[in-house]
This record gives sequence, C-alpha cells and structure tokens, in this order.
Amino acid sequence: MNGYDLLRGLHILAVIAWMAGMLYLPRLYAYHTETAPPGTEFDAHFQVWEHKLLRIIINPAMTLTWVLGLGLLYFHIVVAERGWGFLAQPWMLVKLAAVIALSGWHGVLSKARRQFAAGERPKSAKFWRATNEIPFLLAIVAVLAVTLEFGSR
Repeated sequence: MNGYDLLRGLHILAVIAWMAGMLYLPRLYAYHTETAPPGTEFDAHFQVWEHKLLRIIINPAMTLTWVLGLGLLYFHIVVAERGWGFLAQPWMLVKLAAVIALSGWHGVLSKARRQFAAGERPKSAKFWRATNEIPFLLAIVAVLAVTLEFGSR
C-alpha cells in the first residue's frame, strides 16, 4: 500500500465530513432563528443539536483535515523533494487561501453557536440561508485548484 495515497484518501474523507457539517449547521441556525424563541424547550433542543454537530463532527473533521493536509505538504516538500517553493505555486496559494477562509467561516459558525447558547440571535434566518453555500463554494475553489494545478512550473 502506498502511504501517500492512504494519507490523501484520509484527507479527502476528513474534508467530506467537515463540509457536511459546515453545510448543515447554517441550516440549523436558520430553523433555530425562525422557530425556537430563547428559553423554550425547542431552543434547548436546537442548542444540543448544534453543540453536538460542532463538537462531534465539525471540529474533529477540521482538525483531521488540517493534520492530514499538513502531512501531505510534508510529503511534497520533504519526501518528494519539491522544496518550499511548492507552496508559492499559484494553485497552492489559492487552495491554502480557500482552506484558511473555510477555517474562518468555521470560527464564525462556532461563535454563532455560543451566541445562540447565550439566548442571542446573531443573524437572521435569511442571512443563514444566504450564507449556507459558502463552504461548498470555497470547496469548489480548493478542489479545482488542486486538480488543475494551474500555473505550475
């Protein structure tokens, strides 16, 4: 078995899990905002669902995505001897920017969960629906950057 292929496959699986959670959580926030006034029993249920989604799926998947992604970088830079210049290639810069943006959006979603838990409604249901596809759009950018390797030397 090729260790690189295993690492790459596990990275892809972690990204899929991360994206699934990141696509679902804003939808939960939209429903939470519309249907569960603060302090109600339904509000408490949403808080449990949102907390579990973040702590059991999204956070571990993001951590694995980063760890495995850094492992892939190590492989390319050290094992495959492509050197640090590999990180300056246009496609890699675009991919890294997309991953950093996804991580930032993850932070926005985490902060919103804490605000919901405090009885606040940080944004409207319309906002959560409008931003629901942000992770998928960023994933498209990252995947196409890696698969097309535009601007590589």
